[in-house]
Amino acid sequence: MSIHFHNNLTRRLQVFEPADPSNVTVYLCGPTVYSYVHIGNARGPVVFDVLVKLLRRRYPKVTYARNITDVDDKINAAAKDAGVPISAITDKYTAIYRADMAALGIQPPDIEPHATAHIPHIIAMIERLIDSGHAYAAEGHVLFAVDSYAEYGHLSRRSLDEMIAGARVDVAPYKRHPGDFVLWKPSTPDLPGWDSPWGVGRPGWHIECSAMSEAHLGETIDIHAGGVDLQFPHHENEIAQSTCAHGGKVFARFWLHNGMLNFGGSKMSKSVGNVSVLHELLAKHPPEALRYALLSAHYRQPLDWSDALIEQSVKTLDRLYGTLRDLADVDATPGEIPEAVEAVLCDDLNTPQALAELANLAGQARRSEDAAERAALKSQLLAAGEALGLLQQSPEAWFTRGADGSDDSRIQGLVDERTAAKAGKDFARADAIRKQLADEGILLEDTPQGVRWKRA
Repeated sequence: MSIHFHNNLTRRLQVFEPADPSNVTVYLCGPTVYSYVHIGNARGPVVFDVLVKLLRRRYPKVTYARNITDVDDKINAAAKDAGVPISAITDKYTAIYRADMAALGIQPPDIEPHATAHIPHIIAMIERLIDSGHAYAAEGHVLFAVDSYAEYGHLSRRSLDEMIAGARVDVAPYKRHPGDFVLWKPSTPDLPGWDSPWGVGRPGWHIECSAMSEAHLGETIDIHAGGVDLQFPHHENEIAQSTCAHGGKVFARFWLHNGMLNFGGSKMSKSVGNVSVLHELLAKHPPEALRYALLSAHYRQPLDWSDALIEQSVKTLDRLYGTLRDLADVDATPGEIPEAVEAVLCDDLNTPQALAELANLAGQARRSEDAAERAALKSQLLAAGEALGLLQQSPEAWFTRGADGSDDSRIQGLVDERTAAKAGKDFARADAIRKQLADEGILLEDTPQGVRWKRA
């Protein structure tokens, strides 16, 4: 059974064949860690977690990288407001992000590169771009010359003039072309900076991903994924600088973009203010229900987010776990992924149809009166759930969860957040988390191996 993905680079459905079947490479743009992420930021990690699971079933090795952007003007502003180094901000929110992703049942990536750990790689790539005539230094900045790359705009299908007109471009006097974008910018003494051939400065956002991808996955990768809002300018700029830095080699063979979440009729966005913070949702609702909701629409389509969607996801999982509870006396373990489920996942990750197949299996299992058939159907139901990252707890754990959504993943996330808050000298937040946990009957214990927790 072949895998087909819609490749946004070619705008068509294509058979996926990795360049090296012995090692499939996948890169997903991760968060900029200056604050809590909203639920829309979790859609890509959830969807592409299913993708990586699929690839791991087909290939002996998959190298999956999801980066952390830990140097950025928003981080600088947050650190300045709090009066702490940027590491206090980034360490805190990286820990929270990891815990939130774990609560959603997302497997950690094989590689989690941090931008600040790749400054030498970034500088080396910029130097290659200057040497090859694709970048230039000006007034402490280094900029990519967009007119030096003839294919610029191919991914987003826009002409250079359209992109300039449709984007907020800072037309600084040192730019040769209005569309030229920053690879390196100078830092004043109050900002983080690193020594470079162009003076003390810091990298631009786009070059970070190109350098991290090259460092860990090579010059050409199989799949680059991310939100459709990153298609321009971020992914367009990644392609330009990576292709030019690598002598014209293809940067990413497949481009997969997930659609945005809509809330109240418009795209969920921090700048608009219509966001649902993931960390808060995880404290209020079963994390598995949030994961189910994020998989309920095809990944390339917009998803309308609402309380009703979460409630429906909880009810659906109640039925699925109710089926497993009714089959408690049936001895079965996850077997092969049902062919119907695998087929729709191989068809451009059709998770809505996979969820429908999951419900169909549960319905068959409830109706069956044959012991052997019930065992086979339970095995298939568990395997299908495993492929989607669902039904991974016991029915007892699902139905006995606290009214506030309390579970082990959420508690561990709060413990990790408290540790990060203490490291960032946010003692008020650390004390508040300790009190919250104590009120829930959770006791914390400091040990040489770190903080442990137990129920009173």
